[in-house]
Amino acid sequence: MEFTIEFEREDDGRWIAEIPSLPGTMAYGATPEQARAHAQALALRVVAERLEHEEAGSEALTITFRAA
Repeated sequence: MEFTIEFEREDDGRWIAEIPSLPGTMAYGATPEQARAHAQALALRVVAERLEHEEAGSEALTITFRAA
């Protein structure tokens, strides 16, 4: 699995990191690095949930995150 993280800066200075291929994985942070870390943690939770519910396939996983 390879996920691309997109970043935006809000008017109030906060950063948003989003992984468009995983709906709902959007996280805020004071810095881009903090937002990225929160989005990655959230993405891993989503993937874990899918694995537990047998929605992610049965093959071995390799997960990569790339900044857009």
